[in-house]
Amino acid sequence: MRRLALLLALVAAPALAVEPDEVLDDPALEARARALSQGLRCLVCRNESIDESNAGIARDLRLLVRERLELGDDDAAVIDYVVARYGEYVLLAPRADGSNLLLWGMPLLLLLIGGGFAVAAIARQRGTLGALSAEEEAQLAELMDGDEPRAP
Repeated sequence: MRRLALLLALVAAPALAVEPDEVLDDPALEARARALSQGLRCLVCRNESIDESNAGIARDLRLLVRERLELGDDDAAVIDYVVARYGEYVLLAPRADGSNLLLWGMPLLLLLIGGGFAVAAIARQRGTLGALSAEEEAQLAELMDGDEPRAP
């Protein structure tokens, strides 16, 4: 019974899209290719790696990764080549440098600027509210002592 459950679990697990004709003969290169392709986004799927996607472009990217590895590129060179060709969007985990830092930091920066404006506005508002002058207190007392209520 346990073996059946294990077999069903293995069958029900998501199948990877790598086709048999894509697999490299060298197991070490194939392992590197699989690791790299799990970090690359399929350009037509939503947040799916090229290792999981059945899309045609995902297959082309998998073949490109394997081709670059067979040519002797190291992992960083393969990633750089794919990014140069397709842009940073192809990375499932974007790099934390350059414009990406600006994009990630902008909400915090805008929040701080907005908070500064709010603090300045509150301080300015509090500065306009002060104690009443003697003339204003006399006018207020006159209005409060009147017998007839006045319309605003």
